[in-house]
Order: sequence, then C-alpha cells, then structure tokens
Amino acid sequence: MKAKILFLFAFWLCALFAAFAKETNPAAVSALLDRIGGAGTAARFVTEVDAALSADGKDVFVITARDGKPCIQGNSISAVTTGINWYLNHYAHVNLAWNRLTADLSAATLPVPGAEERHACTADYRYYLNYCTFSYSMAFWTWERWQQEIDWMALHGINMPLALVGADVVWKNVLEQLGYSLSEIRLMNNLEGWGGPNKDWWYTRQETLSKNILARMRELGMTPVLPGYSGMVPHDITAKKGWTIADPGRWCQFQRPGFLLPTDSHFAEMAALYYQELEKVMGTSIYYSMDPFHEGGNTSGVDLPAAYTAIQTAMDKVNPDAKWVIQSWNENPRSECLNTIKKGKLVVLDLFSEAVPRWKDWNGYGGHEMVYCMLHNFGGRVGLHGRLRTMTQGYYDALRLYPQNLKGVGATPEGIETNPMLYDALFELPWTTVASSAEWLNGYATARYGAANADAAEAWQKLAQSVYDCPTSQQGTSEPVALYIIMSTTCVALPPPSSPLPPNLGAMPPGQTTCATTSWT
Repeated sequence: MKAKILFLFAFWLCALFAAFAKETNPAAVSALLDRIGGAGTAARFVTEVDAALSADGKDVFVITARDGKPCIQGNSISAVTTGINWYLNHYAHVNLAWNRLTADLSAATLPVPGAEERHACTADYRYYLNYCTFSYSMAFWTWERWQQEIDWMALHGINMPLALVGADVVWKNVLEQLGYSLSEIRLMNNLEGWGGPNKDWWYTRQETLSKNILARMRELGMTPVLPGYSGMVPHDITAKKGWTIADPGRWCQFQRPGFLLPTDSHFAEMAALYYQELEKVMGTSIYYSMDPFHEGGNTSGVDLPAAYTAIQTAMDKVNPDAKWVIQSWNENPRSECLNTIKKGKLVVLDLFSEAVPRWKDWNGYGGHEMVYCMLHNFGGRVGLHGRLRTMTQGYYDALRLYPQNLKGVGATPEGIETNPMLYDALFELPWTTVASSAEWLNGYATARYGAANADAAEAWQKLAQSVYDCPTSQQGTSEPVALYIIMSTTCVALPPPSSPLPPNLGAMPPGQTTCATTSWT
C-alpha cells in the first residue's frame, strides 16, 4: 500500500513538472521567425513557452530581455507568437500585414527591452475566417500562400481558425460510399453545387493541401474548427436510398441539399460515415462548425429540438468534449437550438458585432458561450471602409455586460487582404486595456511606417473619423454602379501534363482547360 502511495505521489510530481516545464526556443516558433524575417532571424530572439506564466488559465505573454536579445515568453505557443507580433509592432516598428507578410529582419535594429512588459488575454477564443473567405479569397491558394496566412494568424494570436480546405474531399468520399458517381458529387452547404464535376487531381491536391494546413495550424498552437455534420444529404437521396428528408427549398435559386430527418433511422449511420471520412482527411477537433437551415432554409416538417439533439449527439460520439460552433446570422441560432443544447456545448459567433450586435437582442444568447466578431468585408470588395471606434467600444461593452460567457473575439470576413489596420486593432483588443481607438491608432501609424510621423498619424486620425467610422449597418464598402457590362470568354487548352501535381501544390496542372473572362464597363 505504501509503495502504491509513493508511486502515485511520484507520478503526480512528474505530471506537475511536465505541466510547468519550460521550453526555450521551440522549433515551431523558431521556424516561424525564420519564415517571416529571413534565415537567421530566430537566432536574434530568445523565445520560451512557460506554462507557469498563467495562473488562471488565461493566455499571457511577457516581453523582456535575455542575453542581450529581445526575449518573448508565453504560457503557450500562441501566446509567444502573439508576443512576437506585439514586439515587432510596438518596439521594432515592423508591421506585418497582407501587403507585406514578411520583412528582412537580418539587419534590422531589434531594440532590447529595458523593462518587463506583461499582457494577459481576456479572450479564450480568437476565431478567424468565414465560409465565404475560402471562395472569395482563398479558392486557388497554394501551400506557399497558405503558409504565410497561417503565420499571420499565429502572429495575431488566432487559436481557433475555421478549416475548410479538404471538406470537398470528405464529401466525395462519403457520397461515393452512398452510390453517387463522380459526376453526381457535390459539396453540401447552402447549395448542392454549381458546375463541375471536379477532376480526380483536384481532390488529390486538396487532401494534401488540407493535411499540410492542419499540421501547421496545430504545430503553432491552434485548434482548427472543422466542418461538422448537420444533417445534409443530396436532395435526391430518397429516390436513391429511400431515406426520409425534409426539403429546405432553394437558396438564391440554387438547389439546397436535403435535410435528413432525425427520426430516420439512418441519421446516426450517415453522421458516423461523415465523421469517419472527416477524421481520415482532417483528423478530429474540439470545435465543429455547423449551421443547419442557414440563410432561410425551410424547416417545415422538422422537429427542431430533435434535430439539434441528433446533431449534437453525433458530434459527441466523435469527441465527448467537442463544442458546436454556430453562426449568429439571419434566423440562426434559433431559440430551439439555444434551449436544447446544454450550456458549455455551444459557441455562438456573433457574426457582425461591430455593426449589428445581435448579442444585445438575444440577451447574451441565454448564457451560451459567444464570440464578438467583426465581419467588415462583404463579397471580397475592395475599398476603404470600417468601424474602428464602434468595433473597439463594442467589444469592451460586451465584455462588461457578459463577462461570464463572452469567451472570445473573432474576424469573420467574406473576403480578406484589405483594410489590414482593422484586423490588427481587433486582435489586439483582448490583450490590452486601452479603450481609445484614437490612442491605439497613433501607435499603429508608427509601426506601419517604421517611425513616428506627425503627418501620418494625423492622416490616420482623419481616416478613422471618416471612412473608418461608418455610422450605419451598411454591408461593406460602397460600390460604383455599372450601367452595362460587356463580357467575353476565352478558353485555352494547356499543354499535356508532365507530372501529376506541381511540387508546390499549385493550381490547375497542365493538360486541363481553363477559361478567362474579361469585362468592360
């Protein structure tokens, strides 16, 4: 008995030591530094993960000096990479944004901090991306471009990115097992698809790209939000297999997928098949994104509480600790969902908080975990537009009113690579107590241009009081109205393929046909 007690005590000590062990210059962080600053950049810093820095479970980073170098410490990989970005912006005056995702730091002056600076994060969840972003901005990205974006995510403290690359592979594998041919396969969401079919090489490319993306996200301390199963099946599955579905109708005149009724005995079978194939391609996660009946789907004939229960039950079988991530948009999340799903199992993304803060109308979503999000960009449109002041104040207001269940901050843009200032501001919010957007903006101007400049600071203040202070809920920047459009389409056949796939996972391989459309207004 005594020996057993001693063994358990020794085991507890080892576990405690492991929990609070330090790791100096973690390989993942060093590799990131060399990617963003050039070979040798990591050697100019000291970085350290020390779990003991956080006593309350909140992420913390500390900026200090060691061995004559800037030293960035954090309780997690994500906290360290956030601290690196803070140091670059506020000490070295180097701002990495979509217009400059890397910088030559090999000869740059890296100030050595004279005192310790510590920041704790008020947001457990730092969410990023929108389903639309994967089409408007990312549809044909290569691994090279994805690496840069994931580094950008890490620097901005994002620990909960939406991951959709590879979802089409999952659906292909699922539908093939249900007896659908390649020409019949579609990706299920608001609509069943348009055009196609995709070639086999596309699915091969996407699966490889997906695995690379997810491995890098996890390496940098992120927990990806994977596409979960929310009842979707092809609208003709009744004819194919005799399954009972509800018809959600059409979305923008496109055919929606059917909704497999939870009362159908095949619901659990279908969900299990989906998650089985999801795990093969993308692994598992704590977070699963699901938006049944998104943007007006017809729910006639559906027992909504039973449907939400079936969706959660299927998710829990994959991971009992999993959480359902749902967008607050249009009818969703419906009251039946909020009343059915247990507290702690649902994360509500308040999708357009900076303009239409639905968390106010829903009384903080009845105590469910929620994330304050900035949508900002609709349709991938280009133009100066935003709500810096209201976005900043809105986050602090929500945190003050709902400190128990406001768990995070997020960016949910339909398109990216525009107005990077807003995203820098958003993701610094939970790490600072500065409530004045004007004060923050002066520091941003210095980081953006490398030195303090009164004219640049004044220009940004004027922008913040005009184009970046939209007073309405307008969805994105204004657009010119085209009187007429003349379009011409040219199709060309590319040379025969010389290899199955380009080594960098590029877009279309040789030997395929592509079309280019030119327009004049």
